[in-house]
Amino acid sequence: MTHQFDLTDDQRQIQEMAQKFTADAITPHAAEWDEKHVFPRDTIKAAAELGFAAIYVSEESGGIGLGRLESALIFEAMAYGCPSTSAFISIHNMAAWMIDRFGAQAVKDKYLPSLVTMDRLASYCLTEPGSGSDAAALKTRAVRDGDHYIVTGTKQFISGGGENDLYLTMVRTGEDGPKGISCLAIEKDMPGVSFGAQERKLGWHSQPTAQVMLDNVRVPVENLVGAEGEGFRIAMMGLDGGRLNIGACSLGGAQRCLDETIRYTQERRQFGKAIADFQNSQFMLADMATELEAARALLYLAAAKVTAGTGDKTRFAAMAKRLATDTGSSVVDRALQLHGGYGYLMDYPIERFWRDLRVHSILEGTNQVMRMIVGRELLRD
Repeated sequence: MTHQFDLTDDQRQIQEMAQKFTADAITPHAAEWDEKHVFPRDTIKAAAELGFAAIYVSEESGGIGLGRLESALIFEAMAYGCPSTSAFISIHNMAAWMIDRFGAQAVKDKYLPSLVTMDRLASYCLTEPGSGSDAAALKTRAVRDGDHYIVTGTKQFISGGGENDLYLTMVRTGEDGPKGISCLAIEKDMPGVSFGAQERKLGWHSQPTAQVMLDNVRVPVENLVGAEGEGFRIAMMGLDGGRLNIGACSLGGAQRCLDETIRYTQERRQFGKAIADFQNSQFMLADMATELEAARALLYLAAAKVTAGTGDKTRFAAMAKRLATDTGSSVVDRALQLHGGYGYLMDYPIERFWRDLRVHSILEGTNQVMRMIVGRELLRD
């Protein structure tokens, strides 16, 4: 009766490939990337050679055409080494998928070949200084001028800001509210594009984050992704997948910390015996493992629903994101506690994961907004 919950052979092979890549190319270097604020562009590009830059981009467009469960397995595996780097690759995937799913052939031909290889890196630009959770209130405006849009505004907290080459940007082309929003692909080198200083962050040190400032940027009309007025819907559909991916990053990071803590408590001795021999330690470890498995089960179910396009996919993506990210942070916090003072030191990986996972309950929609989505959907039913 358990076979229906098992991964397929293909899924296990994908998971193992991502785990091997992580063990070889990410885990040995992640602490240095964090400490020195290194953006590992070469490692990220190496991930593209395995297809990890276009996981759910269609095969017709050069991607590997997998589902959202396979995507979750990949990001969970990479986050075991470095949640920050895994999340960065997730955002690139979201942007590439948006072009593949909604772009006209001209914009696909222009950008997807270089996105699939990560010769170009892409960002997702929705948040603004004055609109975060209330994303439909965005002010960045695009005015049609012949064969171009003239775009002016500022985007805030953009992963890849200043480093990435392409910015999938939500702009206002019409009325106030969600129906007046469109999506444009804006290149880094277009005149009028500039970037703020790199943000000084608690975590996510292996990826750049900066404002994207747009001052009368002329963007070809052919760079419109989807039709005018469809931008908010496209952005929200992208977030269904993004929420799964960031939840998977929390699962991977928390699993790493649980594994590290099991080893540490078996080796560390106090009062004449291993910490793991105390019932309190065993109870904490048992709760950490149980909660992690529960969050993983919900996330995998939500991923299957998003792939299938079920009517409740957005609700399940929100539930899974909320549970996985809250659980991930809670597990890592308890891992740090079980490490005692050593958990607070950079000599051990726990404090890095504690910092990296904290932001997951904020981005891709705060966990308070996830509760709003779930509650609204339940009342609608």
